[in-house]
Amino acid sequence: MKKEYDILVIGSGLGGLVSAVIMAKEGLKVCVLEKNNQFGGNLQTFSRDKLIFDTGVHYLGGLSKGQNLYHYFSYLEIMNELDIHKMDEDGYDKITFDGDPIDYPHAQGYDNFILQLSKFFPDEKENLERYCEGIQYVCNHFPRYNVTGKDQYNEEILHLNTRRFIESITQDKKLQSVLLGSNFLYGGDSENTPLYVHALTVNSCIQSAYKCIKGGSQISKLLIRKLREYGAEVHKHAEVARMIFNNEDVLIGVKTKGGKEYHAKQFISNIEIRSTIQLIGEDRLKKSFLNRVLSWEPVSSCFSVYLVLKPRTIRNFNYNIYHYSSEDLVWNAYRYDKKSWPETYMLSSTPSKADHEFAESLTIISYMDFDEVATWQKTVNTVVDEHERGTQYEMFKQKKADQMIDALEKRIPDLRRSIKKVYTSSPLSYRDYIGSVEGNMYGYKKSSGTPLKTMVSPRTKIDNLFLTGQSVNMHGILGCTIGAFNTCAEILGKELIEERLTQMIKNNDEGK
Repeated sequence: MKKEYDILVIGSGLGGLVSAVIMAKEGLKVCVLEKNNQFGGNLQTFSRDKLIFDTGVHYLGGLSKGQNLYHYFSYLEIMNELDIHKMDEDGYDKITFDGDPIDYPHAQGYDNFILQLSKFFPDEKENLERYCEGIQYVCNHFPRYNVTGKDQYNEEILHLNTRRFIESITQDKKLQSVLLGSNFLYGGDSENTPLYVHALTVNSCIQSAYKCIKGGSQISKLLIRKLREYGAEVHKHAEVARMIFNNEDVLIGVKTKGGKEYHAKQFISNIEIRSTIQLIGEDRLKKSFLNRVLSWEPVSSCFSVYLVLKPRTIRNFNYNIYHYSSEDLVWNAYRYDKKSWPETYMLSSTPSKADHEFAESLTIISYMDFDEVATWQKTVNTVVDEHERGTQYEMFKQKKADQMIDALEKRIPDLRRSIKKVYTSSPLSYRDYIGSVEGNMYGYKKSSGTPLKTMVSPRTKIDNLFLTGQSVNMHGILGCTIGAFNTCAEILGKELIEERLTQMIKNNDEGK
């Protein structure tokens, strides 16, 4: 007889792993299948020159005691084992512009956030207070943002627009740009980005901002360890090639590219939603649903440069820098001019293990459209499926890396003298390792005009198939975690999930 599981999870991104742990904690027989050599999706890290580099998670918020991600990770039993370091409380993010010597801070704690920015905008204190109140109001109306209680969307909130909100707060163009300065975290679109996307992204880090020591992959490793403690199975190098339906058209299992079959009573897909559709078969889904999903536009991808530094050459900084060539660029940073690329970048550093005052590496990321690498789009290059893309591709990456370093030298003179090694990743790297359409960073673009268009229920038309992950409603560590709890609530019942989370918060409050 074939082994049958209660729950089979396809894909080991954060949403899939969180879903798997929730189910395993309820005593269900769980199996997770991952196509890559490493679990974790956007949590993956890679090692070069004995240094660890993050591919997707450079920092995360809401992890101080009593905050939302703290509660969620406590329920998943990984909070106390996380190796994290709190970022600069007076400026975990700093927004900079060409020709302006000031680093404008985003500080931790709303009172401190207002205090630090008021130093540069003394006449805007009341407006900054209104900004903070607005952000918190939106978050408080979002399902499960505060862990328990509200579990339904407020459609009025979904229609609020980020640009209109920012412009209603202040007429100061510089302050508008500073408040929007970290929109690289969600690929902001000036005309369309809903306010809830901006609010959910910035609010957690204003509450508290942390870096993962040794990289974000520790989150996936802790979740995998927890799964095994609960008796779940996790398999890598197990890419699902097709879904198996019986004669009554009921989903009963999956078959991997390696030819293995896995059978289950219920399934959770954590892979890209379009890939899930291919596995299901378009003929099993409504045309209206297919057309809606296929009409979604992917968020932009990016190009990353990873610099290994010579010892004791560049001082470490305990914050991220979001740099723009001009203030106006903040509104549409992803629409860049190829001739003047990079017009914006995010910069972060990692402290040296030998001397924390100095950095051992830098990571610089900028937007990049997939069409820039379209010449090589039919190539695949991963640890599991390794192929060279050719000399022209290597020359392309070298040119882009040089441009990125040139831009960075405006801030860090003589940077090149401090560089030991240079590594890069392109939209193709993100596509191949994460499985996202065109290597997009955060799923699909959302619009305040039609917010429900890009929102899908965790339930599918296949009775025992459910969805989770960043292409289902919200991206990011918190977004995917909340999404996983919502997915499991559809399977286990909302009342049970609410009861479990309520008890967990009570235990945390009592110090148990």
